[in-house]
Amino acid sequence: MADGWNPDTGEAVYRSRDAVKNLKIRVRIQRVTSTAVLSQQLQHQVSAQQERGVIELDTLNSQARSEGGHGDDEEEQVVGWQDKLFSQFEVDFFRMESVCQTPLDRQYHSEIMTLELAGGRRNRRIFTYTDYDRFTNLEEQHYQSLTTPFKATPTFLAERMANIRHRRQERHPVEGSVSKSRMITWEPSEEFIKNSHVINTPVQTMHIMGDLGPSGRLGQKENECVLCTVKVDSNGVITVKPDFNNTKGPYRLETDGEKREVWHLTLENVSAGISLEEKEREERVYRDLYVRHKDYLSSLVGQDFEMPPPGILRMLVNGEIVSAKGYEYDNLYIHFFLELPNNWSSLPFQSLSGVTQTCRTRTLGKDNVAFFSYPFSFEAFFRKEDETEESLPQWPVLYFEVLSLDFWQRYRTEGYGYLVIPATPGCHTLTCSTWRPQQCGTVAELRRFFIGGAPELEDSSYVRVPGTFKGDRLSRFGFRTETTGSVTFTLHCIQHARAFVDASTLKRRRQTVLDKLGGFSQQGSVYNVLEAFQRARRRMQEARESLPRDLINTSASLAQESTA
Repeated sequence: MADGWNPDTGEAVYRSRDAVKNLKIRVRIQRVTSTAVLSQQLQHQVSAQQERGVIELDTLNSQARSEGGHGDDEEEQVVGWQDKLFSQFEVDFFRMESVCQTPLDRQYHSEIMTLELAGGRRNRRIFTYTDYDRFTNLEEQHYQSLTTPFKATPTFLAERMANIRHRRQERHPVEGSVSKSRMITWEPSEEFIKNSHVINTPVQTMHIMGDLGPSGRLGQKENECVLCTVKVDSNGVITVKPDFNNTKGPYRLETDGEKREVWHLTLENVSAGISLEEKEREERVYRDLYVRHKDYLSSLVGQDFEMPPPGILRMLVNGEIVSAKGYEYDNLYIHFFLELPNNWSSLPFQSLSGVTQTCRTRTLGKDNVAFFSYPFSFEAFFRKEDETEESLPQWPVLYFEVLSLDFWQRYRTEGYGYLVIPATPGCHTLTCSTWRPQQCGTVAELRRFFIGGAPELEDSSYVRVPGTFKGDRLSRFGFRTETTGSVTFTLHCIQHARAFVDASTLKRRRQTVLDKLGGFSQQGSVYNVLEAFQRARRRMQEARESLPRDLINTSASLAQESTA
């Protein structure tokens, strides 16, 4: 018989968009007594001894009828969400008006008196505790042990969570609560921890209970146990513990005491399904809601995409100074600025220069690498003044200088370099080598090591071709330099112009026309080939029919001989 039980008493989580008031659960409990099991075994054992078997079975069946003769061995109820079914204890308690102190107690008193006038309650063993009843989590933890496997101990998290309030509105101010003047409590008490826990999502709880006491002794608190717990939050999440049986076997309940009664528990979802018309109407309502929400978001974003004026190229660069390696000293930082050639401009409030943070190097392989990860961005506009000029525009140049800082806050020049902004949009990773001016002799290196300082460029654009240079040739003869390290950049370039949109639209339109023409031409060529083949075949048949039959037979025999 144990093979038919369902040992999995874990909770199940469902999500429903329907109103929770439509939830209906069919609960069925059935007592499996030891006397009934023994009688079934004896019926198979003494089938050959009819007279003796009849006497024993009659004795056992009479005992079973005497114990369960009131029809309390089995009960089935359909319970809705927050439906109140009174237990025998509640009926006996709330029948007396003198014990009713709260408005809820007086309401229960009036309902019980109405039930007695109507003929009594329809349930006997199955009853409910709604979200408004005084049913604490400690009692729930104690009662729930009847449906858990034997010798199962709750985890540490389950014990802690059992003391947490489910709803924020049930919280009461206690001594030692958090005040604005003292935001941190270094030695919190256990009561302080319990009452300071906050659950943001409000949860409503309902317990389906069972009175598993012996017949004639219903209404005792020690015989009550939790059959099912249903929790619903504001997001439509429904938690059922234990889960519905569905095709699985019933759950096993075993009472305590000298006479261990075994009960079977079956839970079934009997909520009425939605009709086809209601389902279509609900889908239509949700569709209209989603459309209105989409229109609302579209109105916030807007329909007009920001476009630059005609004849202007807008370029946005989001860059990052990734790392620098191969330098002689530690504590590096980089000073950089952007130079805009002719016909380029930027916004008045935009800064085209910057300085990174000071970064210490770390050994990576054979090199000392300083990882900056310093982001920067700028926006520039290009406008060609002479429309007849067909030469490509000159792109902005990023100049940078690598410096080091020692313990005495003295800096040294470690290298100069430059970077031309890529002309193609997209992501680019570039590594630029640097160099620094060098003086001849040992005194210059000693000065650089002990007191800092080194030869510097008055104009950093001298690394490339200075913007102020007006000659034809730039001579650097006699200028002594030394190669130092390298700096790695990552650039994300975006180009935006009205001409791009117009060109892409025109290209797409031409592509569509060419596709149609190509399709028509291919189709026409296939038709022409098939038609020519049909004409040639028709002419061969006509020519063959016009020849004499003897000539046809002679030509056929000659063809066979030549083949042989």
